[in-house]
Amino acid sequence: MRTDIFARLDREPEPPKIEIPRMSRTRAALFGGTLAFYIAIVVAVLVSSSLVILDWKIMLFRPYQQWPDLHAFLDYFVVLGQRGPTAVMIAAWLGWRSWRQHTLRPLLALGAALLALNVTVGAVKLGLGRLGPHYATQIGSAELFAGGDIFPSGHTANAVVTWGILAYLATTPRARRYLSIVSSVVALGVGATTVYLGTHWLSDVLLGWAAGLLILLALPWFEPMIGRAERAVLALRDRWREGLRQAPAAPVTVGAQRPAPVPQEPVHAGEEVPCEHVGAGHPGRTGAPARPAGQLAAAQLTAQPRQHGARSERTPVTPAGSRRPPRSRPLTGG
Repeated sequence: MRTDIFARLDREPEPPKIEIPRMSRTRAALFGGTLAFYIAIVVAVLVSSSLVILDWKIMLFRPYQQWPDLHAFLDYFVVLGQRGPTAVMIAAWLGWRSWRQHTLRPLLALGAALLALNVTVGAVKLGLGRLGPHYATQIGSAELFAGGDIFPSGHTANAVVTWGILAYLATTPRARRYLSIVSSVVALGVGATTVYLGTHWLSDVLLGWAAGLLILLALPWFEPMIGRAERAVLALRDRWREGLRQAPAAPVTVGAQRPAPVPQEPVHAGEEVPCEHVGAGHPGRTGAPARPAGQLAAAQLTAQPRQHGARSERTPVTPAGSRRPPRSRPLTGG
């Protein structure tokens, strides 16, 4: 039995009706407010405002030294924001959802969200080049354009997107409510953990939350592209299967049929096996190798019978004379 996703898709002619979120006025307002918050954080860090001073105060406070008992647990908890492990876990869950719902939309939505996250967050990280707390060189400085890559926090933004997309793809209001609470707790916890461990400034985490939320709020704009991608993948699958059905079979070379073997009489010791001396392509001429009796009998059975007249042993004579060339006579002297 086939258990792959495409086999599941073939079981029903049409996928079930799934409500796809649209860019409503509420969602658009949330997107605009989050974008304004995002820009405000960037500007506050660029001008080294009081937010940067708060970053330094928390860093010098060193939370991991104030509460060392939490360090072992939070070292494992922060993995929930790491892109590799979380992407594998969420992709496995959404793959099962795709199989159950007869659609590739969950996996394609996850791929679109992660692609947008890597592009937007990566561009800002490389463009601003901020150093982390462990590599800071001057107290009170924003540590920008110094070759770093921690602003905004990738762990935090990734936690918002990978866990929040479960709530985005939920099919019932109750599931969406519960998954929203779970994803919010995980995203907030991962961001706070990076501050506790001293790997990110507080402003890094604030910008990471905003960056991840912008991706989730903008996903309805990607839905038409996701739908086209799904149709293209399924059409490619159909063409591939059709090509397999129409592929010509490999030609089989059939050898010449051999005549049925003719039973032969046993040859006793001292007896001679009869054979016929036939020239190549010219019957009746001598000088060709002899054929065994079994092959001769088979050839005689398969060949059509022909009428042969009595052949004279004398040289045929024509009106012009004998066909044999005249013998040369020796020349005598005198």
